[in-house]
Amino acid sequence: MINLFSLPGGTEFFLIFFVVLLLFGGKKIPELAKGLGKGIREFNNARASIETEIKSGMKEVEEKSSASTPKEEKAS
Repeated sequence: MINLFSLPGGTEFFLIFFVVLLLFGGKKIPELAKGLGKGIREFNNARASIETEIKSGMKEVEEKSSASTPKEEKAS
């Protein structure tokens, strides 16, 4: 069975790079790469921030549940 959604190989990457070079020219490629790098950095920073918020929220819930659990056991 042919996999239509596989990752591009070396030839495909070369072809994509060649088309980008033709469309944007050699002077624009560093600017495009810089913008792409900034975008990836911002994405990773946002992902890390969300991950930190989720972990702190889970920690708060665990602390509340562990604080309430011993009181319920003593009442029994």
